[in-house]
Amino acid sequence: MSARQMKLGLFLWATGHHIAAWRHPDAHVTAGIDIDHYIALARTAEAGKFDMVFCEDAAGLREANVNIASQTSRSIGFEPISLLSALAARTERIGLVSTASTSYNEPYGLARTFASLDNLSGGRAGWNLVTSASPIEAANFGATGLRPHADRYARAREFATVITGLWNRRAAGHDGESFSVRDPLDIPPSPQGAPVMVQAGASDDGKDLAARTADVVFSAAQTFEEAKAFYDDLKARLAAYGRQPDDVKIMPGVAPIVAATKAEAQAKYDALQELIPDDVGVALLSSYLSISDLGRYQIDGPLPELPESEGMKSRQALVIEQARRDGLSIRELARYFAGARGHWRVVGTAAQIADELQARFEGGAADGFNVMPSWFPGELDAFATMVVPELQRRGLFRKDYEGRTLREHLGLKRSV
Repeated sequence: MSARQMKLGLFLWATGHHIAAWRHPDAHVTAGIDIDHYIALARTAEAGKFDMVFCEDAAGLREANVNIASQTSRSIGFEPISLLSALAARTERIGLVSTASTSYNEPYGLARTFASLDNLSGGRAGWNLVTSASPIEAANFGATGLRPHADRYARAREFATVITGLWNRRAAGHDGESFSVRDPLDIPPSPQGAPVMVQAGASDDGKDLAARTADVVFSAAQTFEEAKAFYDDLKARLAAYGRQPDDVKIMPGVAPIVAATKAEAQAKYDALQELIPDDVGVALLSSYLSISDLGRYQIDGPLPELPESEGMKSRQALVIEQARRDGLSIRELARYFAGARGHWRVVGTAAQIADELQARFEGGAADGFNVMPSWFPGELDAFATMVVPELQRRGLFRKDYEGRTLREHLGLKRSV
């Protein structure tokens, strides 16, 4: 049995992570506003002994210039901390992680909100820190435009210092460049001490912030080499902040499609790909490349030369690299990207998918994975009933929880 076991998160996303999930014949099109849908997903993940469920968030519509049916099915949903508070009452062990932006919140209020969720859940909360890279979000908060990347990260560093100080009873009296805080929090520490800190930035600024503050890092990598390079780079940065390699768990995203045979799994994937409207795929790609309208270019032509983005720098670089490496047209790149938004996609049997996960885990490219089912509930059910037992059989994943808090699940020290 492996002495080290992988961590698994379930990345929740209404109808599923494939951009055409809402068009799947068995999809629940109004899933984003159905609490029973989310309760069922969380309970499936908990029965599978996942470490956490994770809710991403964007304070605005996700893409401009895209049809309203797609937006309604994929973008309409609950505010995630409210959702996780409801899930806390209907689950017992699984961790509950939500995104919240440092650009459009204040640290005292957000510290109080997450500390409340942490206490309500018995020590199962986590905060995914984002700086918000979309001009669509910026326009909803009275901003004159998206703040420059460096400015967003300067604010995020101070925000993280203040919020962790509040959780650990050290931030009263803070007077900094962006924030002033007079009082301590009015809520005690939870059984895990403080919420788990999660981060997903892959730029140099993002990796430095993660090395300084994060307990968990979500990442995106298509190849083993990309995943290994990111893993080694981030782990090497920890020493500068007095931290050990095991203090941070790196969990790349993976979008598995599993079936009894490889051919069946490929047929499931191909059927989803056929459901992608070109305008939806191109709009999604445009949003991640921080281009207002990629649709003005010839769809069967190559990706044009693009200026460096002030938005998601790391994701833009990943997509451009793939387009150049594989010689993809805009249409081909959009269709590929639509399947998992730049994350690693694996199609095959339970044993084949377990082989791929094991290779990256044991090869020093991941501490676990953030699982991104293509459509809910079907692909989650398939992963939980086919892949999880195979990982357990190999001694790579737990058969039961040993603790009750998220920090205990992840093997992290209790926060002071």
